[in-house]
Amino acid sequence: MGMMVRGLWLAPAWRTLRTAALPIHTGIWQHYNREYTTVAEEQEGDGHFSAGSHETGTLYPNHIPTNALQKLLLSAGSAVVSLYDPYRHDMVAVLGETTGVQALQNLREKMRNDPEGLQILQERPRIVMSNLDIERLRELPDGTFGREYVRFLDDNHVTPDTRMPVKFVDDEELAYVAQRYREVHDLMHTLLGMPTNMLAGEVVVKWFEAVQTGLPMCILGAVFGPLRLSAKRKKKLIELVPWAVQNGRSARCVLNFYYERRWEQTVEALREEIGILPSPQIKV
Repeated sequence: MGMMVRGLWLAPAWRTLRTAALPIHTGIWQHYNREYTTVAEEQEGDGHFSAGSHETGTLYPNHIPTNALQKLLLSAGSAVVSLYDPYRHDMVAVLGETTGVQALQNLREKMRNDPEGLQILQERPRIVMSNLDIERLRELPDGTFGREYVRFLDDNHVTPDTRMPVKFVDDEELAYVAQRYREVHDLMHTLLGMPTNMLAGEVVVKWFEAVQTGLPMCILGAVFGPLRLSAKRKKKLIELVPWAVQNGRSARCVLNFYYERRWEQTVEALREEIGILPSPQIKV
């Protein structure tokens, strides 16, 4: 029995989910698994979030229609895998899409009620490599938002194209809100001054995002992320987590900023405009 349980946990996440969700039509998993390791190619297009095809019944590119039962099974399976391995961003993404409709609706209302947020909703820009002039951003002065963002990408060996595309949200505008949140995540690392390791990145930033957005996947990462840390590292969160929560409460909605037009603004000026307070002087 012990070997069986261990085998279940160590199996690839997609296989675990597929086993847990046999009633779901196999086409969903074929579509999802086909896209699992090829995220970047899905970011092609005119640089904006566009509508899908009425002929295929999709609301936007990559959309996979699902019913209530299918969403329930997807939620349960992705929650199990996400708890076991918070680094499985694909499973965390599925969990957010299948359980976060109310939170996405609240975020959409905040964007609709803000002039800059409304403009973003109307124009639907994408933060993807095809839209970024990386070399120009590298030439900006140190301390500017664009320069520090590219420095973050270079130092952590990541690109914005590694973010999973939204698939299971059955509302085109809410799907864009979810995609926008996903694509500004690395910008939050830059603004909060947090690297992408589990301690400083996906715990501290997730606490900030959990308070800001109310998305279940953020709450899950904030609450259960520290469980995988050593006692020594947990102590370092004592100062950082209250700071992240305070900022999440006091800062303006981070989706209401057209970051693509603020590359030349200094990080400090943008932090002040958003309402992000300086972080505690603690080595993480």
